[in-house]
Amino acid sequence: MAAGTKPAWVCAVPLEAAVQRLAAQFAAVVTPPTVIYLRGDLGAGKTTFARAYIQALGFPGYVKSPSYGLLETYEAGGQKILHLDLYRIEDPEELEYLALRDLFDRQSVLLVEWPQHGGGNLPPPDVVLDFGETNEERFVSCSVISQHGRELAGKIELPT
Repeated sequence: MAAGTKPAWVCAVPLEAAVQRLAAQFAAVVTPPTVIYLRGDLGAGKTTFARAYIQALGFPGYVKSPSYGLLETYEAGGQKILHLDLYRIEDPEELEYLALRDLFDRQSVLLVEWPQHGGGNLPPPDVVLDFGETNEERFVSCSVISQHGRELAGKIELPT
């Protein structure tokens, strides 16, 4: 969860399909420019969310994890989606080589896995999704950082 921020909501995601449904809901309501930070341990569902988001917008090809290349760019649903994975980054200054400032524009949605590795070299998020689990369940906690993020989070229908 974002420091000092109370989550807007917490959603149980017991199966991969639940993460995919949540991502599809986001894909239906997100409008560029938007920055979404995806945080959580390895295997928590961050890449599953990003992949499902991109596919829900109608991207026809394979959506790969950008773990080694750091950044993958997709065009789908009238959006330019920048999928950034900073797990393997050793120095936040490495982000300068990606020209992220040039790539992220008014038509972009930026999905960032492991944003804590980016230091101050990332645009601020609109929404932070924390993927976690307790002994009983897996969940996604949504914290809103901007007014735009508050509007997006309010459009997500949580299962009852």
